[in-house]
Amino acid sequence: MSGDLTGRIDKIFKAYDVRGVYPDEIDEDVAMRVGNAFVGFSGAPKVLVARDARPSSVPLVASFIEGATLAGADVVDLGLASTDLAYFAAGHLEAPAAMFTASHNPAQYNGIKLCRAGAAPVGAETGLTQIKAAVAAGLLERADDPGRAAQIDLLPEFVEHVRSFVRVDALRGLKVVADTANGIGGLVVPAVLEDLVDLTMLYGELDGTFPNHPADPIQPENLKDLQRLVIDVRADVGLAFDGDADRVFLVDDKAQPVSGSLTTAIVADSILRRVPDEAPVADKTVVHNLICSKAVPEVVRELGGTPVRTRVGHSFIKQVMAESGAIFGGEHSGHYYFRDNFRADSGLIAALVVLEALATSKQPLSDLRTPFERYVASGEINRTVDDPLAVIESVASRFGAEQQDRLDGLTVDLGEWWFNLRPSNTEPLLRLNLEAPDAASCEAHVAEVLDLVGGRA
Repeated sequence: MSGDLTGRIDKIFKAYDVRGVYPDEIDEDVAMRVGNAFVGFSGAPKVLVARDARPSSVPLVASFIEGATLAGADVVDLGLASTDLAYFAAGHLEAPAAMFTASHNPAQYNGIKLCRAGAAPVGAETGLTQIKAAVAAGLLERADDPGRAAQIDLLPEFVEHVRSFVRVDALRGLKVVADTANGIGGLVVPAVLEDLVDLTMLYGELDGTFPNHPADPIQPENLKDLQRLVIDVRADVGLAFDGDADRVFLVDDKAQPVSGSLTTAIVADSILRRVPDEAPVADKTVVHNLICSKAVPEVVRELGGTPVRTRVGHSFIKQVMAESGAIFGGEHSGHYYFRDNFRADSGLIAALVVLEALATSKQPLSDLRTPFERYVASGEINRTVDDPLAVIESVASRFGAEQQDRLDGLTVDLGEWWFNLRPSNTEPLLRLNLEAPDAASCEAHVAEVLDLVGGRA
């Protein structure tokens, strides 16, 4: 293996996936080696592969299949698919899967999300480090009997599975706008929703160059077209999906964005209201990461449930869900996890649950959201600092008399307001999330904490 490839491997293997610029950082050679190493890691006789709509996904998948079959595994090619469809396939077919996507990143990027059979996560602490080492070693497994590749279309089964989470008849009459940003959502969203609601698609054509706007709905500027269309067609709700359609962000009937925390609270409320009083504790357990609004655990407790707080990141959420048996999990970033979806995340399932809640409440979303909207959040604010860990210790000492924990970075709870300061895995960055009772106090406390953090925006 060339030194150039070794350097690229260090750059593209992240905490949860493989990701980089195509073809400078991730190319067909890397994809072939990952396919080969993934078979060795999983030990499975069959692996699944799927891809988003990026042009580079086609040659990368072909090379992955070459490497995997060389190692002796049969490969099931799912073709174009959303990430949550790939996770469903890994559970439904009980086989490990690779999804080629760079999610919300620009068109020049691509990557690989891996999971084990049953959609169990593969991250740095759950196998990705071993796969990286095998790729870096440069040796290819060559089976005496190479595997074979076949194609299968699981979209109909996926649609049926997603719809099973709600009473579909309740959705009739809702007017929905969905912006899939030319990502793979243009395939799966109409398949699930088209004959259930009055659906208007925005940028539904599959085009992995993302010609209209980036497929990153957490950025407010990428919601503007959806917000305008919601008002223009008088829609009940707008749905914004990212490039691989595993995340969703909502816009209400007044074109106001609904945060990931707020959506988590609404979904948790809807799910817990269906659970019988005599149900086991796990059926009333909801997992949320530590930067979610305090409204989430409050709502869960009010409905007799048990909230469980976790670190940020899908592998931590899924692990805690497995340990606790939790029925649902949510992240502020727009990922929503369901026990009956192999504990995997699905923006489509979350969207359907909200649509059902909206339809049965007979309220507009702008009113339905009000009881869950109890605090004002800063959003995630990044600061570049020379020594992130030293800054965290300095900030911790300034709040030494207050309640603190180190579950993920530093969380300080001052009663009426709280903040979390955590370091980036890959850059000299600190990420601040803060929540307070109102906008004025949120702004004041953000300024207070940033003054202590210093650094550069």
